[in-house]
Amino acid sequence: MKFGRFYISLQKVITLFVCTVVILSLTVTGILIGEEVTDETKKYLSDKAINIARTVARSPLVIEALEHKQDEKNIQSYAEEVRKITDVRFIVVMDMNHIRKSHPDKEKIGKRFIGGDEARAMKGKSYTSVAEGTLGTSFRAFVPVKNREGQQVGVVAVGIMMNRVEEAIINSTHIIYVAIGVGLIIGILGAWILARKIKGILFGLEPFQIANLLQERNAMLESVREGIVAVDRESRIVLANSEAVRLFHRAGMNHQPIGENIEDYLPQSRLRHVVEGETPEFDREVTLNGLTLLVNRVPVKVDGHTVAALATFRDKTEIKKLAEQLTGVKMYAEALRVKTHEFMNKLHVILGLVQMRELDRLSSYIQQLTDHYHMEAGSVSQLVREPILAGFLLSKLSYARERGVQLNLSGNGVWPRPEDPGIVDEWVTIFGNLIDNAMEAVEDCEQKEIDVSLETTDSTLSLSVTDTGKGISDDQKEKIFEKGFSTKGENRGYGLNLVRISVEKLGGTLTHIPIDSGTKILVTLPFEEKDENP
Repeated sequence: MKFGRFYISLQKVITLFVCTVVILSLTVTGILIGEEVTDETKKYLSDKAINIARTVARSPLVIEALEHKQDEKNIQSYAEEVRKITDVRFIVVMDMNHIRKSHPDKEKIGKRFIGGDEARAMKGKSYTSVAEGTLGTSFRAFVPVKNREGQQVGVVAVGIMMNRVEEAIINSTHIIYVAIGVGLIIGILGAWILARKIKGILFGLEPFQIANLLQERNAMLESVREGIVAVDRESRIVLANSEAVRLFHRAGMNHQPIGENIEDYLPQSRLRHVVEGETPEFDREVTLNGLTLLVNRVPVKVDGHTVAALATFRDKTEIKKLAEQLTGVKMYAEALRVKTHEFMNKLHVILGLVQMRELDRLSSYIQQLTDHYHMEAGSVSQLVREPILAGFLLSKLSYARERGVQLNLSGNGVWPRPEDPGIVDEWVTIFGNLIDNAMEAVEDCEQKEIDVSLETTDSTLSLSVTDTGKGISDDQKEKIFEKGFSTKGENRGYGLNLVRISVEKLGGTLTHIPIDSGTKILVTLPFEEKDENP
């Protein structure tokens, strides 16, 4: 943590804070208790001195001696005996003329009392005071001596030296300060242990590091294109990034998901099952109010225990579009490779004819290539107005020729050019996968021939692809358009499934037409070409 220009670690801050609180608390408590103990000690000594003075003042021996001024020596003996028993510094008995009748120092007997604080006692008052006498500064208690008739005949003064009072106070408060010291040591040790414990809970991170991690985590969560939702073990939604909220809004769920129970907010999420079963689920389709999502669900484990579950999801149509675009790019790349290979072969032929100086044959060969290209390009351009699709079909013609396959292109009408570029991607997916599938079907056949027929009407586009392969058995007809189904081995069976998806997206139909030999697939697509000159 920063304090001005200085940086202090969290552990030091906690230690200093707790120590400061402990020191202040113990200091204030010690002062208050010390004051209370001091007052109680003074009160105890005051009561003790007063009680001793009253005891002496009520002694018949003292009263008789003062009243009749007889046997005054007995007063000294009695006072000294009581003084030694009660452990006070002095017990002085004086008459009404302030003359001492007893004193620890016998030489002071018969002399006037020193201190000047006995005046009120001569008027019948009992009290305590602090004054300096012949023995030094002392704490004194004064009690009047009265006879049976209630007449005052003298005063008793009991004294405790102030150094003894202070010593008693120190002895009383000593244990308090020892306890404060022990408490302070324990408090400092506890503060240090607490600071280390908190630092351990925070994985040794400082507050600013935790803040940075939180900001970075939030930034990363908000930057991804997948929706992310997390729930705790009680199935409460604890995390939902902006992409998840956006997809929820698209599905008509406009209230905030944080804090909601996942079973109430999104019953088909299955996150509760993931938390309880601790089994991840990948690439599952979920329909949310008409919006199809592709979802991955994984348990979140801490120290081997599942504490939450996390789901990432994305609009399936977006994923499909990306996959189709990737398929189209791969097809374009393959077509370019074929075209390049074919072009290099022709260049080698031309180079050979030039080196052999066969100029007539060279001229004839070039003319043949030109005528063949114009024938192919012309036939394609007459059938297909869309340049991307036309170029794609030209590349497929070259590719088929390279693989020894006779690819025939025919049709009735002109395949139009759509206004939406996305439709072209769907067409490329349909044409490419059907032609590639047909080429694989005739690869091992003696007769390698594929017929591609295009038919157009005012509102319908039809494409049929017929090959001379082995055909499709009756039990396979219902499965050929399913994802992953293939007769060619593992990791296959996606081409016709992509065709089906694209056809359904365009609102068309996909049909397998039974024929005597080979396979025929018919695609029918609705299409309404807008008049450019209304």
